[in-house]
Amino acid sequence: MLACLLAASLAALAFVTTGGVDVAPNTWAEIVLTVIGAALAITVVWRGAPARAWGAPALIAFAALTVLAAVSISWSVQPDDSWLEANRTLSYLAAFGGAIALARLFPERWPAIVGAIALLATILCGYAILVKVFPAALDRGNELGRMRAPFGYWNATGLSGALGLPACLWLGARRDRGRLLRGLAVPAISIQLTVLVLSYSRSALLAAVVALALWFAVVPLRLRAALVLVLGAAGGAAMIAWGLATHALTRDRAVLAARSTAGHGFGVLVVLVVAVMVLVGVAAVFAMDRAEWAQARRRRIGALLLAVVALAPVAGLGALAASSRGFTGEVSHIWSTLTSAKPTVGDNPGRLVEVSNTRPLYWSEGLDIARHSLLKGVGAGAYGTARLRYATDHRTVGHAHSYVIETLADLGLLGIAVNLALLLAWGVAAVRSTRLRRLSDADPERVGLLTLLAVVVVFGVQSAVDWTWSMPGVAVPALLCAGWLAGRGPLRQREGLLAQSRGLRRSPGGIAIVLAILTGTVLAAWAIWQPLRAVNADGAAIAAISNGNATLALSDGRAARTDDPLSVDPLFELSAIYTALGNNAAAVDELRQAVRLQPANPDTWLTLGLFYVHRNQTRAAYGPLSMASRLNPSGYVEIQLLTRVRAELRRLGAAAVS
Repeated sequence: MLACLLAASLAALAFVTTGGVDVAPNTWAEIVLTVIGAALAITVVWRGAPARAWGAPALIAFAALTVLAAVSISWSVQPDDSWLEANRTLSYLAAFGGAIALARLFPERWPAIVGAIALLATILCGYAILVKVFPAALDRGNELGRMRAPFGYWNATGLSGALGLPACLWLGARRDRGRLLRGLAVPAISIQLTVLVLSYSRSALLAAVVALALWFAVVPLRLRAALVLVLGAAGGAAMIAWGLATHALTRDRAVLAARSTAGHGFGVLVVLVVAVMVLVGVAAVFAMDRAEWAQARRRRIGALLLAVVALAPVAGLGALAASSRGFTGEVSHIWSTLTSAKPTVGDNPGRLVEVSNTRPLYWSEGLDIARHSLLKGVGAGAYGTARLRYATDHRTVGHAHSYVIETLADLGLLGIAVNLALLLAWGVAAVRSTRLRRLSDADPERVGLLTLLAVVVVFGVQSAVDWTWSMPGVAVPALLCAGWLAGRGPLRQREGLLAQSRGLRRSPGGIAIVLAILTGTVLAAWAIWQPLRAVNADGAAIAAISNGNATLALSDGRAARTDDPLSVDPLFELSAIYTALGNNAAAVDELRQAVRLQPANPDTWLTLGLFYVHRNQTRAAYGPLSMASRLNPSGYVEIQLLTRVRAELRRLGAAAVS
């Protein structure tokens, strides 16, 4: 029951926050996460028995990262984005700390965490398939063939499938609990693999392969898990093959009628495959429970499976050597393709076996930013603005598609150092909890914790080459697993702090800590809420001026400015209101304030230049447009306007001479 409740809560988080870019739902989600984390911390302080603070170093390092993100607002080139990023980091800290608290309070409930991850992944992947089955009802405007619901981003959708695979292996391979529940792991794996492949997400596929290799290497349930994985993969292969062969389902720009027809056929196949896989899974569980193999035989077969996995890279090297370019030539070709800043990669199933990608372009821009702001970076979440100075194309890119590269660009070497400290502290805690060096220990809880470790590895590998850490729907489940591993402590302690406690801890120190947590939570929730208040006030100002109520529009615009003094949007809106009222002096003053607030943002200079252009003030427009072009040299609008203004200035100069 707890696993179902937790999975439902995490699924609701994913469906509400989707791609992590909508301010309103993400703001409320961040507030809820912060409050829940604080409530769990208070429970530990107020009701828990005294015990060693396992996970405290990792929590302190995470808090230091949060503080650094918040402090970076003071030097950020895009301070309002840095405020939003600091809010997100704060909510992630609360989720991580809350998981540590849960592990300290209820260490015996670890199966609910693993089960929740398996169920969550199945829910998210099931919805992704459902959208493909009923496109007219659920996603009429989407003409992309790749699966991308519910996040609106295919790599996050693929990641949701990858996150569930280790948990489903644990569910199907464990020796306790009901056979029906264990048998359901097989169709769940089929669903997750289908979404993983049909999202065409190479990063999620890579993360899944790495995590599964780790799981099979450290978990002593290889034979049972291998059978579950093979059976699940067989069901997934049937759905994948049908999907890839149906162009209206998995190719771009298919008409809605064709997508609907193909989707309905796909739905029938999914129902049939899932029904068969349920029967196959339950039968396999019965067979595994009845099989009696000697320990020596199991070890030999397990060693054979490990050997097969280990020989896979050898086979790959042999294929490279047998290619027409030879080993060194093929390696050189792959490396040059992988690192090319001018990629050619299609949006079709063939991309799964291609190495060309756009990431080297984003990474090179991130490194350019870092070289000019090496120590402290350009501010949390400011990569999207800072990259414009170094960009060579017109794409709108908000993230570096690598947590490491973006951290280096946003927070510089300080951010890298804090993250390394966090990784080290968490790694030490995870090794302590999982007893990672004892590979033969089949203790059920240890196997469950190793499964949680594999889930964290999935997220970590994928975050190294993408930006899904910004999406709470996939980041928070991974943080839940990571926090549980950090806070669990040695497995010899089986009893939680609540069970050990003999009553409320009403000491003056405990009361002071509780009051500090309550105060900090209120302040944190208020800080998270302010950007949303500004957005709402800004929208109200637009509605008021559209209705001809200038007084109310100005009042709402000023309220937005007060709520979020770091954003230039209220200044732009106030300028538009003053322009509508015919007060050009006040309008241009608002735009100049925007320039002073964000002088490294090309949009502020461009907006000021456009103001002058629209009023035929060519000489006044030249300076702001020149600065905008300098900050965004590849910007199409900046180039066109500056060229036009220069031509007009030459004409005026020639006319003055004549």
